[in-house]
Amino acid sequence: MFVNRCTDTVWPGVLSNAGSPRLEPTGFELPPGAARAVPAPAGWSGRMWARTGCSQDGATGRLVCATGDCGSGSAECAGAGAAPPATLAEFTLDGSGGLDFYDVSLVDGYNLPVLVETSGGAGSSGPASCAAAGCAADLNAMCPAELRAGGGAACRSACDAFARPEYCCSGAFATPAACRPTAYSQVFKSACPRSYSYAFDDPTSTFTCGGGPDYTVTFCPGATPSQKSTTTPGATPATVPGTMTTTVPEATPMPGATPAMPTGTMMPPGATFTDATPDSAMMPMGGLGIEGGGQGSVLLGGSSSEGSVSWLANMATGDAAVPLVASARLLVAPLATLLCGLHLL
Repeated sequence: MFVNRCTDTVWPGVLSNAGSPRLEPTGFELPPGAARAVPAPAGWSGRMWARTGCSQDGATGRLVCATGDCGSGSAECAGAGAAPPATLAEFTLDGSGGLDFYDVSLVDGYNLPVLVETSGGAGSSGPASCAAAGCAADLNAMCPAELRAGGGAACRSACDAFARPEYCCSGAFATPAACRPTAYSQVFKSACPRSYSYAFDDPTSTFTCGGGPDYTVTFCPGATPSQKSTTTPGATPATVPGTMTTTVPEATPMPGATPAMPTGTMMPPGATFTDATPDSAMMPMGGLGIEGGGQGSVLLGGSSSEGSVSWLANMATGDAAVPLVASARLLVAPLATLLCGLHLL
């Protein structure tokens, strides 16, 4: 199920990985407050995202989007993927051990908040069993200046911005041991601890679920963050230690912090999320009504909670830490008063 809680219309896109059947539709318009289910068969793998700021070109009649554009020129993406930066929801259904694997990835950058929640799953072993995954934070508001794109409508990944092996986990950095978190990926990770921040972030950001659950992919979950945040009141762009903040594409990164790799079990062989290979077959666009899944299929949908996001979703996206901050402020105020009194003495 796709749910749009943004204040503006979005245009979801769907891309199947090589060897997986194409879902119908491959893209559509989703107004604010609307929802739409898209059925997927067992064994399907691929990615989903939202295009923003889309409009029809007056001269060519083609649909052009400010972020996440798949280049098809229409609501249907027809086998084409998202142009970065774009927040991606990635799935492998009925993968290794009969489990579903899913994540929300910022490896290709970020354009809006995305949350993935499960319903109806039987669960699996481990702390990530059927847990909510995603990023509810407005990363556009805290995006380092050298990564900003579209006038603040999106935030590029360091790999996309600088094309350097240490950021792209390529060449000599193509192994988990060699490609470590960077200061840029840590900006994403600190704001969205349960999102995939760079290529080898599997241990902390890939989630599993058994029992053939339904999935709800929510854009702008539980809030209405801006999709273009250059003038968000009180927002301060993140400053990456050791970097020179200039504008893209001329930006040149300086060496930044490289925190230690998180430890954990990597995703089992055969269940990794690889770049999808576009296919060429066309598929007609479906109706706008809610679609159900047929027998033997897995429905990327299910019951979606109304009102605020569940506490589980808040914990998944780091929002559960907010009450701790408020408590800290309550402790600081009396301490400040005591120190002031001592100073007067």
